[in-house]
Amino acid sequence: MKIKTIALAGALLLSGAFAFAESVHLPQAVEHTKAAITHGEAGHAHVLVEHATTALAHAEASEKAEANPHTEEGITHLKAAIDVGKKDDAAGGTAHAKEALKHLELASQPKEK
Repeated sequence: MKIKTIALAGALLLSGAFAFAESVHLPQAVEHTKAAITHGEAGHAHVLVEHATTALAHAEASEKAEANPHTEEGITHLKAAIDVGKKDDAAGGTAHAKEALKHLELASQPKEK
């Protein structure tokens, strides 16, 4: 009986930890994506890449905690923003970052029950 109780408690703690990871990482992904857009619009492709890379790490952590098709699509566009930005194409990187932002913001919306 004790083993079942311990296993159940552990599962509950882990599920809470994953929910916490999503709630912490997704807003950070959104904020860094916004910063990437701001710098991309200013023509700073290198700084766009830096922020998009940080946003990508947070988005991937959020996706790992709880799968979401919008987060997945945001990750795809962040990767594209990084690739294009590394080619010194701030405008192209910004376009992908804007698409990523749309999806990350949709993923951030409260889930309907």
